[in-house]
Amino acid sequence: MSAKAATRLTPRERLTRGLTYSAVGPVDVTRGVVGLGVHSAQSTASELRRRYQEGRLARELAAAQETLAQELAAAQEVVANLPQALQDARRKQRRSKRPYLIAGAAVVVLAGGAVTFSIVRRSMQPEPSPRPPSVDPQPRP
Repeated sequence: MSAKAATRLTPRERLTRGLTYSAVGPVDVTRGVVGLGVHSAQSTASELRRRYQEGRLARELAAAQETLAQELAAAQEVVANLPQALQDARRKQRRSKRPYLIAGAAVVVLAGGAVTFSIVRRSMQPEPSPRPPSVDPQPRP
């Protein structure tokens, strides 16, 4: 029994042994309950420490979110001013000859289309015959 007494018992083992043996029961039950209370307090303290660290992490996360919100607001302001900046940049550019070239090409295409249309239309009409018509053109009533 001395060998067993030399080994340290966990609070749960001590409580179990105290409930099992009635001779040493009250002492072991008391020591087991106290040991379980100490372990409970330690686990509560570690949980509180973990929550504190998570709270600190939550504060850091909130600060990062606030920074991100400020950056997003600045980006939105830049995007809102973008049309005005583009308009100012367009005014500063010198006028290119490209619009005149496109307009000239459009006029040429339209003129070509008009000539083609008139040629096709004339070719669809029958040419007048040099001979008189074989049937009277005026219908009789």
